[in-house]
Amino acid sequence: MGGSREVQQLLSFLDQAYDRPSWHGTNLRGSIRRVSVRQAGWRPRPERHNIWETVVHAAYWKYAVWRRITGQRRGSFARKGSNWFRCPEGGNEQEWRGDVALLDQMHRTLREAVEKLSASELSQTPKGSTVTNAFILSGVAAHDLYHAGQIQLLKKLSAP
Repeated sequence: MGGSREVQQLLSFLDQAYDRPSWHGTNLRGSIRRVSVRQAGWRPRPERHNIWETVVHAAYWKYAVWRRITGQRRGSFARKGSNWFRCPEGGNEQEWRGDVALLDQMHRTLREAVEKLSASELSQTPKGSTVTNAFILSGVAAHDLYHAGQIQLLKKLSAP
């Protein structure tokens, strides 16, 4: 486990925003607990994203940040494309649960990479970027919470 106080603090932020207890309310993983495949695929309007797409989007950005801090090349995400992915119309429970598992996997993968970082690596700005690793990692936590709020709203709007 990353030994520096700074790494431990970032891990705490990432975990609270994703799946650990926190003061702010529902985190990302909590927001999709007990979401049915019907709820996951419901759209407020045809051109708007649904819960399912938001889950895959969050998984993708955990992957993208993992790539950034590990120096990995593009192209190894489970889906073709980037950022937003159209989810299957009429998808089934197994497909939905598979994408929830992808989100869990990407969180674990990112977390494991963060654990290996040193405090000095947190303050580095990778080539081609304008922000430090610490800045982008704190942004992952904010991104999770932002989408947790969206999902909570979509659940309320989709209720019969």
